Amino acid sequence: MKIDNQGPFKIAIIGLGYVGLPLAVEFAKKYPVIGFDINKERVEELSHGNDRTKEANIEELNSVIRIADNESEKGLTFSSDVEKLRSYNTFIVTVPTPINKFKSPDLTPLLKASEMLGSVLKKGDLVIYESTVYPGCTEEDCVPVLEKVSGLKFNIDFFAGYSPERINPGDKVNTLTKIKKVTSGSTPEIAEKVDFLYRSIIEAGTHKAPSLKVAEASKAIENAQRDVNISFVNELALIFDRMGIDTHDVLDAAGTKWNFLKYKPGLVGGHCIGVDPYYLAHKAESLGYHPQVILSGRRVNDNMGMFVANKVVKLLIQKGHKVDGAKALILGITFKENCPDIRNTKVVDIYHELKQFGLNVEINDPWANAGEVRHEYGINMLSEIGFGYDAIILAVAHDEYNKLDFKKLTKNSNSVIFDTKSFIKRELVDARL
Repeated sequence: MKIDNQGPFKIAIIGLGYVGLPLAVEFAKKYPVIGFDINKERVEELSHGNDRTKEANIEELNSVIRIADNESEKGLTFSSDVEKLRSYNTFIVTVPTPINKFKSPDLTPLLKASEMLGSVLKKGDLVIYESTVYPGCTEEDCVPVLEKVSGLKFNIDFFAGYSPERINPGDKVNTLTKIKKVTSGSTPEIAEKVDFLYRSIIEAGTHKAPSLKVAEASKAIENAQRDVNISFVNELALIFDRMGIDTHDVLDAAGTKWNFLKYKPGLVGGHCIGVDPYYLAHKAESLGYHPQVILSGRRVNDNMGMFVANKVVKLLIQKGHKVDGAKALILGITFKENCPDIRNTKVVDIYHELKQFGLNVEINDPWANAGEVRHEYGINMLSEIGFGYDAIILAVAHDEYNKLDFKKLTKNSNSVIFDTKSFIKRELVDARL
């Protein structure tokens, strides 16, 4: 089959979350694009130019939405109807790839998306995956599903690409087009086609990897590297806490050397750093190798929420508080500041640990959607912050918390203030990570 490396591209984005929506908006500036999601409420919301994730530039979103459903013109439409996908030839999959309760990869959304695409796949079509996976997943897990459902042959009738997402939720500087994009294809010709497609929208340029596996592995180690580095300083925080010295003072001193990497301790949540290392570890174990460094880093980072809660309880005891029934406030539940993303947030570990000690725990977050928090974690958030707290834990450094008078929120001068982000004035806090 002759490959046209430069299109014409008619693009369907599968999954309209933090990754898919910005991608759909950028491609729609140059190509006919349909944004597909199984969530009809999400499709309806976007069709009216609204975005709860706050990732899309609303002006840009509204400027590319096609009023008339003319599939030959550039612009963006939205749908949850699978049949609408049949007239498109380039499918980009951006569905979530979470882990299950056993911390093993959960490929259910990815395989269901592949099964759905198999039902509309035609000769000459191209399927590009952006979802984070372990090396080999595209060819070993996804492609067989596409072949089985479509009845077509891989690299003869249809082709595949992999271009790992690099979206940083909440970041308005390092946006999609400003971050260099890794691309790959299932044949040399397809690799060039995929690279051309992304090059047409990515201002920072692209890096064409030699294979799908290399591109998949590059994504996995990007976040595994950060996870290990953060776990190192988190472990330092655990050690220095026992020594009675401030971790940030030590890091400031060590940071005066030019080649010292200035990572900071903290809670490691979100859909990438706290998840991707388990995908890499899973693949390694399937090949008979048990990764030591990667998993040890994960163990340290997964336990930081428990450390914070236990430290707060110890401080309450030291100050003569009765722990059972003490009133505590956690500020922030999203996985990072100035972002509504609550996926895999480790703040809930602090919440549940404090509850087990018998504290009455309240949470406030001006960025998080209360309904989503209730649905995901069974936690009812405060719409307004109260007062008279025995303990306050600053978990997420939202800009809105800059305006708070922390002392006025506490019960008295004997209350405990713990800062996980080095956000509050140092003289006001009892301890910080």
